[in-house]
Amino acid sequence: QVQLVESGGGLVQAGGSLRLSCAASVSIIRVNSMGWFRQAPGKQRELVATIATSGTTNYKDSVKGRFTISRDNAKNTVYLQMNSLKPEDSGVYYCRYLAAFEYWGQGTQVTVSS
Repeated sequence: QVQLVESGGGLVQAGGSLRLSCAASVSIIRVNSMGWFRQAPGKQRELVATIATSGTTNYKDSVKGRFTISRDNAKNTVYLQMNSLKPEDSGVYYCRYLAAFEYWGQGTQVTVSS
């Protein structure tokens, strides 16, 4: 069983920054990919960013140039640096671990005020 614990969410003004962390209970060295997703009220969960074992990254178009996903294999932790935040970035951010099965964290709330 893989446990994921997200942290770093909060309330920030538009234009501000936050860094989310996702700590896994197991090694993430050989996981297929780690990713961040978000869900706003009344909307479906959407992909924000992923990072593969190779280090290849993928971003939602609207966050390109503002968000950066990274990983620290020694700490079994994935990060999401979010800069120039906009109100539409608000939502619950979830970490996903994708291997033979997928696992999700409990989510962390991000609220961007205008």
